[in-house]
Amino acid sequence: MSQFFEIHPDNPQPRLIGRAVDLLRAGEVIAYPTDSSYALGCTLGNKAGMERIRRIRQLDDRHNFTLVCRDLSEIANYARIDNSAFRLLKAYTPGPFTFIFKATHEVPRRLQHPKRKTIGIRIPDHRIARALLEMLREPLMSSTLILPGEDLPETDPWEIRDKLEHELGAVIAGGACSPEPTTVVDMTEGTPRILRQGRGHIEGID
Repeated sequence: MSQFFEIHPDNPQPRLIGRAVDLLRAGEVIAYPTDSSYALGCTLGNKAGMERIRRIRQLDDRHNFTLVCRDLSEIANYARIDNSAFRLLKAYTPGPFTFIFKATHEVPRRLQHPKRKTIGIRIPDHRIARALLEMLREPLMSSTLILPGEDLPETDPWEIRDKLEHELGAVIAGGACSPEPTTVVDMTEGTPRILRQGRGHIEGID
């Protein structure tokens, strides 16, 4: 049975953020709000958590997991970023975007796309997500919470609890989120390319 934390979206209670972080460090998977939809997350080294997320979402090994990071300096540890990519990230983060980069050696191989050796990177513009990251002091391994057979992600924490209470360590209720997922931008070929148009919009990129 998952725990259910009602956390204020604008002024997250540190005590409840701490309890959620303790569960993450203990190996649990949580559902948490972002500036797009709700997402599933666990710590970077949690292999069993990654497999649980795969099972919940029925993902194959071609799925790009996302590392949700605190800031640009943290991203540089996990993604190969040139100067032009850095300028784009600086302009559009934090925000509802997932950027696909070639992964560095700091990224466990199981998190990378098996053929392209890429990883998704994201800095959310949501106070609960950022409070979790600040207290955790490392990225969250994350995936948009889209359940099998559904086209749109989950946006209501009470519905998430009803559907997944036996699969998760905690559900963080931080209010309703957008029904749109992040916009996914491929940065691996030098020229940015939109792979999935979601909530975020970047001028001049098709």
